[in-house]
Amino acid sequence: MVEQRDVERESIRVMIVDDHPVVRHGLRSLLQGHPDLAVVAEAEDGAEVLPLLADQDVDVLLLDIQMRGVSGIQVARRVRRAHPQVKIIILTTYDDENYLHEALQAGVHAFLLKSVSHEQLPDAIRSVMAGERLLTPSLVSSVVARYQRLAQDCALRQAGILADELRILEAIAEGASNKEIAARLYWSEATVKRKVQEILEKLGAANRAQAIAEAVRRGWI
Repeated sequence: MVEQRDVERESIRVMIVDDHPVVRHGLRSLLQGHPDLAVVAEAEDGAEVLPLLADQDVDVLLLDIQMRGVSGIQVARRVRRAHPQVKIIILTTYDDENYLHEALQAGVHAFLLKSVSHEQLPDAIRSVMAGERLLTPSLVSSVVARYQRLAQDCALRQAGILADELRILEAIAEGASNKEIAARLYWSEATVKRKVQEILEKLGAANRAQAIAEAVRRGWI
């Protein structure tokens, strides 16, 4: 007969951190139905997490964001520094882009909503242990959009295109003349003409049409 201690060693060891007792009870009850998952510790606030991790062998941390005292984001940062081997799953009711990006910067391995199904959460724990990174589907587009903006900003910097030059390219793409661009940006026509020439040189374009084609090809406009 296998002892309970041996079962826990063979299972994925989970700590639940949430300041709502009902939530902790619900998560514990859910995970107890899976023999490969073992809830080995619980905490009701962030201050308890590091002391518990010092005494208890934990594989995965189920962590709420909004708690009394120390926030889940702060806890995640501390855990990543002190116990980098622990996988962190943010489990929250907040479908918020700012929380998501803060959590990713803190190094969490998954960001899920508490509305996740009873089947999805155990699978998410297993996936994170296998080295995967997971996001709640409703926020994937936000991550992609931010990545695209960062990639665009990087490409613009590498090409030496400044913010005002990008505005000129956008105006040219809309069919604006130098006079119209000057009025829009409160510059003289001579200034616009000079800046357009500088843009052409940076892009290796012979004329405005080629410059726009190159900007479109690079995904700037």
